[in-house]
Amino acid sequence: MTAAHRAMAQLETWPNLVSGPPRCAVGQAFRTTEYEVVHFHSDYAADLHLTHTAIERLLPELRRSSAIRVTPGSAWLTVLLDCDADVELLLSLVSVALKAHGDARQRHPGAPCEWYGSAVPSPRAAVGMGAVTAATTPHGLVPAARRAMGRLIPHGHRPG
Repeated sequence: MTAAHRAMAQLETWPNLVSGPPRCAVGQAFRTTEYEVVHFHSDYAADLHLTHTAIERLLPELRRSSAIRVTPGSAWLTVLLDCDADVELLLSLVSVALKAHGDARQRHPGAPCEWYGSAVPSPRAAVGMGAVTAATTPHGLVPAARRAMGRLIPHGHRPG
């Protein structure tokens, strides 16, 4: 079970969230009756709608985490999911997002997620192939190496 699956299993138990397809139609989303909160576009990352105000308030702390990617001007951030600590971080931030949305009294569907497929590692090589080859993964890197590389890149920069 991947870290993303562990996080989704936990979120399934939250009474104020329901799962379903996201507005962007890629992956799995969890939402309240009023807005989408978190999307899982891969087994390695989740996008969280935290709100502009909450991101601005928490930005110094968010930048300290190697698991978080903040896009300037966005109400969404990405949490890289590699281990149980990342899952706990995501769950804590989902709680913050629920409070932030409630405090803002936002009654509109919210901004759509700003998912960039190239920023998330692709699934492992096609089924049936015995080994992952550089030619079958983006940028010639296996997914684990791409995740590790992503943690070394300064915030606000994405691998090209």
